[in-house]
Amino acid sequence: MGSETIWLWVGFNLFVLAMLALDLGVFHRKAHIVSVKEAAIWSIVWITLALLFNASIYFWRGSETALEFFTGYLIEKSLSVDNIFVFVLIFSALAVPATSQHRVLFWGILGALVMRGALILVGAVLLKEFHWIIYLFGAFLIYTGIQMALHRNAEQHPENNPLVKWVSRLIPVTQHYEGDRFFVRRAGKWLATPMLLTLLIVESTDLVFAVDSIPAIFAVTDDPFIVYTSNVFAILGLRSLYFVFAGAVTKFYYLKIALSAILVFVGTKMVLVDIYKIPSDLSLLVIASMLALAGVTSFWRARRVSLETQPATD
Repeated sequence: MGSETIWLWVGFNLFVLAMLALDLGVFHRKAHIVSVKEAAIWSIVWITLALLFNASIYFWRGSETALEFFTGYLIEKSLSVDNIFVFVLIFSALAVPATSQHRVLFWGILGALVMRGALILVGAVLLKEFHWIIYLFGAFLIYTGIQMALHRNAEQHPENNPLVKWVSRLIPVTQHYEGDRFFVRRAGKWLATPMLLTLLIVESTDLVFAVDSIPAIFAVTDDPFIVYTSNVFAILGLRSLYFVFAGAVTKFYYLKIALSAILVFVGTKMVLVDIYKIPSDLSLLVIASMLALAGVTSFWRARRVSLETQPATD
């Protein structure tokens, strides 16, 4: 890795940290309920930054690399929507106050950036040294996609997370939330709060999602920087996207099926990489079409259900 590449990685991560510091330290310094309008504005900001970065890649590295970034970004963005379903479930099951949800997601995403950076570097090394691992990645994605489709309506119980149970044995936990604090000191002893347990569930959940999404982007490109940056930009917008869609995620009825199909498609692309390399523009078209179809059919289903449940009028 040359000095220019190292400075590129350092510069990008400094930019990310600066944006996160601006987000939490300036715009969200005080705990408050994030409105849909505020979340929508931040979502537009993050998407705009991703597109500007994509444009810079186009002029710096060419159209093919720019297309790879955008395809990877779209894959990660679509898979991150599935995270929102889980986050809604977690916050509901653990009764997280609305004013504290933003803080949990902020620290959860910060931890996710570190974990995903490490996983991407490991994945890049493995693919470089052991090319056959790409077949394992592909098979895993196909299996995951099929399992997601078969169990898309299965109930989840985040409060039974084994990591939470393990931490609860190590340190006492308060009965109630203590504002935005993860720890409190009582009678000379440190106690964890339910906020810490919620954060641990969010982190462990994202780790599971990362195991699916990172191999999916490696199917698009084997450039670690493109994989990392597309992943990061999608994650940075996840928090604001949560507050935009939190109340409407149940209306995206066919999203799970679309995500399942995307994982199977990307897995198949990895398995066939040495036989036929599916062009990036075709991959983008297939993935975008699947998401669009899921959105349209979900909209019409929600509309039909709404009409059927309306009381009859004379």
